[in-house]
Amino acid sequence: MHPGPVSDGSFDFDVLVIGAGYGGFDAAKHGCEHGLKVAIVESRDMGGTCVNRGCVPSKALLAASGRVRELADRQHLAQFGIHAGPVRFERQKIADHANQLVATIRANLTKTLERAGATILRGEGRLAGPQQVVVRESGSGLERTYRAKEVIIATGSEPFVPPGIETDGRTVFTSDEAVNLEWLPRWLAIIGSGYIGLEFADVYTALGCEVTVIEALDRVLPTFDPDIAKIAARHLLDGRDIDARAGVLAQTITPGCPVTIELVEMKTREPVETLEVDAVLVATGRVPSSSSLNLGAVGVETNRGFIPVNDRMQVLVGDEPVPHLWAVGDVTGKMMLAHTAAAQGAVAIDNILGHGRQIDYRSIPAATFTHPEISSVGLSEADAKELAARDGFELGVVRSYFKANSKALAELESDGLMKLLFNKGTGEVLGAHIYGLHAADLIQEIGNAVARRQSVRQLVNEVHTHPTLSEVVEVAYKQAALALAS
Repeated sequence: MHPGPVSDGSFDFDVLVIGAGYGGFDAAKHGCEHGLKVAIVESRDMGGTCVNRGCVPSKALLAASGRVRELADRQHLAQFGIHAGPVRFERQKIADHANQLVATIRANLTKTLERAGATILRGEGRLAGPQQVVVRESGSGLERTYRAKEVIIATGSEPFVPPGIETDGRTVFTSDEAVNLEWLPRWLAIIGSGYIGLEFADVYTALGCEVTVIEALDRVLPTFDPDIAKIAARHLLDGRDIDARAGVLAQTITPGCPVTIELVEMKTREPVETLEVDAVLVATGRVPSSSSLNLGAVGVETNRGFIPVNDRMQVLVGDEPVPHLWAVGDVTGKMMLAHTAAAQGAVAIDNILGHGRQIDYRSIPAATFTHPEISSVGLSEADAKELAARDGFELGVVRSYFKANSKALAELESDGLMKLLFNKGTGEVLGAHIYGLHAADLIQEIGNAVARRQSVRQLVNEVHTHPTLSEVVEVAYKQAALALAS
């Protein structure tokens, strides 16, 4: 049995949110907009990982380094009849662009919360019991207990550094430090070929660094659709002279000048070689920030640090919701993306307001902002095959190519593929995977179709602007409609 709520008259807030990343921000803003008295606790910078150490600064670096790549690609420019001089860039000014963007967005986010009427509490929050949160104030260290009708945990995640790897923040570092672009190592090893490793490989190679990518799993880009991974690796790794190795584990990494990396076979743990490089970026995923929350005070047990929740964002003990306790964002481990966290934050508030609402993870897209981009939404092909076998339908798979698209050809950027997954009986769109120019924008259209559980029978009649990249999607819908069972 969970203890009952504190008596109504003694609440300081209707909702108290722990963590001001995107999940906490959207929960607090949504709550204020619907008349709730909201407080939000943050121990570090407002905006969390995304604004300060993730999506925002990395996109600034990708934008600047992408321009350098375009201007330096003489062969590509020559096809347009353009001849550019040698490219010069200032590393510090590129870094300043990222820092200024972070400062602007952080300030905007803080002002938005203040204007909405949220109380911002600077400090570290932890649970003291049901509907009670202790905040240790930043600076003074003073502690104060607040009572809230509802508590939302939104403490996010931090980079995962595997055992055997020692970081010093300069020669061996994570994405937290990489976004500062403090220096450009001549030879950089990147551990991991997920979206973080790929994006930084894009930045560093554009700025003239030699890059080696080390992937412990048996293929590079292991989190991506295999067909998409194949074409993307050909362009984003092989096409850039990146030495990419799969099935190899960095067993130990020792900072210094040079940094030493002991590589072993992943399966056998047999030594492969010792590399000496200028720097190492550890991009091996992220782990939840939950250890200091005192979850035991309300009887909650984590799963490898992740807080179990249902699709209403209620925290669970066993399969039962803990009254008045919610969790959103990376700390739930569902889809560790900023926009997922924001969506979860709004879902939690809607349920607090009594509007029963569940989140639909299948319709949330994901994107990797390389040049060109990779994106996906819905089911993987493996999961779609399982669903087809379980529910007794035939899975449809069609491919649409950028080389048949007028806009991609006009841009001389026709290296791309879209794969669409659908139910051959009903035509329902189950997912899509794209590699190509502006894939991150193109995926939204399919995400909307998945959200509405639409069939290609309806979608095939939607007219797309010509000439645009969106016709890649239209072609896929038309192929799928032709493949439906009559």
